[in-house]
Amino acid sequence: TDQSGGGQHGGGGYQSPGGGYQTPTGATHVVDLNSTVNLEMIRVEPGTFTMGSPITEIGRQQDETEHNVTLTKPFYLGKYEVTQAQYEAVMTGNVDGRNPKPSMWPNNPNRPVELVRWSDIQIFLSRLNASEQAAGRLPAAWSYVLPTEAEWEYACRAGTTTAYFWGDTITPNNANHSTSGIGQTCNVGQYSANPWGFYDMHGNVWEWSADWYA
Repeated sequence: TDQSGGGQHGGGGYQSPGGGYQTPTGATHVVDLNSTVNLEMIRVEPGTFTMGSPITEIGRQQDETEHNVTLTKPFYLGKYEVTQAQYEAVMTGNVDGRNPKPSMWPNNPNRPVELVRWSDIQIFLSRLNASEQAAGRLPAAWSYVLPTEAEWEYACRAGTTTAYFWGDTITPNNANHSTSGIGQTCNVGQYSANPWGFYDMHGNVWEWSADWYA
């Protein structure tokens, strides 16, 4: 993906070590962050996919060796990138000195946050987990975490095998990327969702994962 800084997709993953609820594929989980802001997540079922990219793919990096990965447990992932409104709802009042509005384009509630460090996201997740536990809305053994790189790529590919979920080339009509001419973030959900219903998996902001970045 493109654009400066780092963001996160949907508050990270929502996971249980034991596999969690038995719900239909594509089922949603909605987190009410306050009276006007919520965070929608989509369930992703276990499966096997080829992670990495073929040596013939344009723009391929050296660390993208193809290999099969099997995910054995379901997880939830945010339908959209975490927005400024969502981040502010969780981070307002934090005692860690972290800015609740980390963006070069603040006061745009539906744009993603893009100036967050990995350590900032850990505080965001800790506060979100504490709030949901206190409200009695977080089942035992479940927690909000960043997705692993494998989980993120699995959800990004959504069963496809091309460079992007729509094909092997990218245009300004597909995503907000470095050559689209926009030059800044845009509201989440402005481009088509992938086959599993996730938006902006390509473009808008870089996204952190638990073990790397995407």
